[in-house]
Amino acid sequence: MASYPLQQIYYDGKAQTTKSGRTFKTIDPSTAKPLADVLTASPSDIDLAISSAQKAFPSWSQTPPIIRSRILLKAVSLLRSRNDEIAKVETHDTGKAFSETSTVDVVTGADALEYFANLVASGGLNGETTQLRPDAWIYTKKEALGVCAGIGAWNYPIQIALWKSAPCLAAGNCMVYKPSEVTPLHGQILAQIYTEAGVPPGVFNIVHGDGAVGGYLTGHPGIAKVSFTGQVSTGQKVAASAAGGMKYITMELGGKSPCIVLPDADISNAVDGAMMANFYSTGQVCTNGTRVFVPRSLKAQFEKTLLEKMQYIRSLEPMDPNSNFGPLVSEIHYKKVLSYIQHGIDTDKARLLCGGASKPKQIPAGYENGFWVQPTVFTDCTDDMKIAREEIFGPVLCILPYDTIPEVISRANDTPMGLAAGVFGKDLNQCHEVISQMEAGITWINTWGESPAEMSVGGWKKSGVGVENGRRGLGNWIREKSTLVEGSGIVGTVFSKL
Repeated sequence: MASYPLQQIYYDGKAQTTKSGRTFKTIDPSTAKPLADVLTASPSDIDLAISSAQKAFPSWSQTPPIIRSRILLKAVSLLRSRNDEIAKVETHDTGKAFSETSTVDVVTGADALEYFANLVASGGLNGETTQLRPDAWIYTKKEALGVCAGIGAWNYPIQIALWKSAPCLAAGNCMVYKPSEVTPLHGQILAQIYTEAGVPPGVFNIVHGDGAVGGYLTGHPGIAKVSFTGQVSTGQKVAASAAGGMKYITMELGGKSPCIVLPDADISNAVDGAMMANFYSTGQVCTNGTRVFVPRSLKAQFEKTLLEKMQYIRSLEPMDPNSNFGPLVSEIHYKKVLSYIQHGIDTDKARLLCGGASKPKQIPAGYENGFWVQPTVFTDCTDDMKIAREEIFGPVLCILPYDTIPEVISRANDTPMGLAAGVFGKDLNQCHEVISQMEAGITWINTWGESPAEMSVGGWKKSGVGVENGRRGLGNWIREKSTLVEGSGIVGTVFSKL
């Protein structure tokens, strides 16, 4: 059984104890057994972490971008050299298969850090100059915001921590980061890597705890910006708290995204896309395409191909390299997902194509008490069903038949959320035409889910505010100062002698 030492908070460049000594446990989702005790930060602990960041900010923000870049690139090297070690921790903490955490979680987080380090070293923070008149000009300067708060989600712990801290630190800010209390083990590891790379004490700090800790952090007057990843309802509370202090915010929230199979689509490829959009990471991905719209004439063929490919979903021991489907992250979330599946059967009365609310028959020996669930497919769904309208955040795919392209566009957009959308079809002109009408911030054509560091991602509607990654992602961590210079030295005044 895996176990880890006491997880401390981190500020002033080192692990720290807390004032109260109160702890909570983090659980291995595959076994439901405890992994570690984690110290909960009190308000006074959070004050100390923020104070540490405030002390570090003047020097770090004035450090030349190329110097900051060199330090952060050392952290990239450390992350990559420890990839499998960190991925194993992530597998224990999240329950995700090692085949995923070792190829995605640390890798894509390090990619983002490398991208932003190189971006600021190559002029990404340069301002602009505008000649106004022969003897007057305007220049802009991009400046760091100050001490920022990051609040992470539990589905991609270290990736999310890096997606937030990479542009934050590269731009010259300092950060106090709160991992999800469900998956906290990456926090101290990342903080130590930053310190080892040469990031000065106080620039990156970790506090642990539940929503009360996050609430105190986001409402603190010493925080200039809040970046949050999580569900819509929590994001609304975080944004409201930040608004009281007129803080900058980035919100990466949930979705109920459409995956549209066009009439000319390659069915095998479309099924692969739909499976990646619903069952990868056990369906615990905010951009999942859980509403799969299929032409009525192709529905039977789509269902047949889907059932054939479902046999390739393998729930094995999480560290087994052939495993590609793990348990859900926690008991609370497990019960929530099962309740949605049961609702789909009993109340929505959608047709259950496969799966269901019972535990999988083939759970690895020794893992019977974990939070394992069957990948589930409902078909003949309608837009008014609860399972087709609310974010489940689990491996539950809903097939919705449609008849015309205008109809499917209208139905796909009929949601208060607008995180992602995707289409599958052979006619790229038609694919582009449909995608251009999707009310979503992240879209794909003939693929699903890839989100490289170069690609700015952010939700529309209730799915988010601002973007992460890409060149625009850096802009979310700076403020601009505009200066007008009058070179003649003469003030143009109306208060002159007549």
